Amino acid sequence: MTVAYLRPSVVEVDLGAIAANVGTLRTMTGVDCCVVVKADAYGHGAVEVAAAALDAGAARLAVAAVEEAIELRDAGIAAPILVLAEPPDEASALAAVRAEVALTVGSAAGLARLERLARAEARVAAVDCKVDTGMHRAGLRPEAASEVAAAAADSPNLRVDGIWTHLAVADRPERPETATQLRRFDGVLRALDRSGVRPRWRHAANSAAAIAHPEARYDMVRCGIAVYGIAPSEPLASLVELQPALSLRSVVARVEVVGAGEGVSYGLDGAAPVARQIVTIPIGYADGVDRHLGHGKGVVLIGGRRRPIVGAVTMDHLMVDCGDDDVAVGDEVVLLGRQGGEQVTADEWAAWLDTIPYEVVSRLGHRLARVYRPSR
Repeated sequence: MTVAYLRPSVVEVDLGAIAANVGTLRTMTGVDCCVVVKADAYGHGAVEVAAAALDAGAARLAVAAVEEAIELRDAGIAAPILVLAEPPDEASALAAVRAEVALTVGSAAGLARLERLARAEARVAAVDCKVDTGMHRAGLRPEAASEVAAAAADSPNLRVDGIWTHLAVADRPERPETATQLRRFDGVLRALDRSGVRPRWRHAANSAAAIAHPEARYDMVRCGIAVYGIAPSEPLASLVELQPALSLRSVVARVEVVGAGEGVSYGLDGAAPVARQIVTIPIGYADGVDRHLGHGKGVVLIGGRRRPIVGAVTMDHLMVDCGDDDVAVGDEVVLLGRQGGEQVTADEWAAWLDTIPYEVVSRLGHRLARVYRPSR
C-alpha cells in the first residue's frame, strides 16, 4: 500500500536553478561537465537532478557507489555514469559491469578483477583510472598509473574512458599544493601520450578548481556543490554567480503565549523576562536540523523576519520565539531559503554549526518530502 506523505515540512528543489548553474559552469570552463549526484544529489534528489543536469548539457554523471549508479539506470537514465570509488568487492563490480557504468580503477588488483569479470560476461567494461597525486585517500601512485592505464587499454574487455585525480585544497587558492598535484598529473598524462593511450576524458577539477583554477579543467570538470548553487568556499563566492537550488520549508503548528520566566522544550531553557509568543514547528534533528541550532543559535523566517530558535531542537519539533508579533497556525516557515526580503543560507547554517554547507544539505533526512519546481 502506498501512503501519501502529508507532513508539511518539505525540501523544495528548483530544477531551473540546477539547469542554470550547469549552464554557468559549462560556459565558464568551456569543457564537458560531469555533474556529481552522489549522496542523493547532496540531498536534492539524484534522479530529478540528474535529469535536469543532462537536459542542461551535462555530458556525464558521477556517483560514489555502484548502488547509486543502478538507481539512476533503473530510473531510465542512459547517460554515461562514473562511480568515483573503486568497488569494494566482486559483487558490486559485477553489478556495475552489467549496468554499463564506468568504474574507477585505483589499484592493479582492482583492474585485474574488473578485467576478469568483464571477460566472463563477454562485455567491454568502461574504466577511469584514478591517480593519487597527493590527497592520499585513494588511487594509483603516479609512477604506476600510466602502466596500469596502458594495461587497461590493451585489454579487449576494457575501455579506458578517463584518467583523473582529485585536488585536496582547490577551494583555498593561496595554497601551493594544487599546483604540485597538477604537475604530478601532467607527468602521468605525458607518460600516457608516449604509450599511445589517450582517454576521452582527462579530469582533475572539482567545483572549486573548475571555478578558480583554469589550468585544472583539461577535457572535463566534475562539479558537485556548485551545481546546487553553493560556492565551494567563501573566497570563491565572488568568482561565479550561482543560484541556490534548495529551500527547506515548514509551517507553524502551534502558537502559545509563554509567560515571563518560563523556559521551553527539553531542559526548560531559554526563559525570558517578558511574556512572548512561542511557536512550534514540526521538524527536528531526525530531519537534519542539527540540535546545535537551538538555544538561540539558529534562526528561521516567519512573516519575512528572522526569528530565533529557542530551547532544544527535539527529534521531531523545534520552537521559535516570535515576541509579540502576529503569528498564526499555518503560517509558512522557511529554515533554508528566501522569504520576502530575507534569506537563510546553507553557508549560514555551516557557520553556526562549525561545518561546511556540503554537510548541511546532504544531511536533510528522507522523512522530508522532496518537491520539485520544474526547469524554466
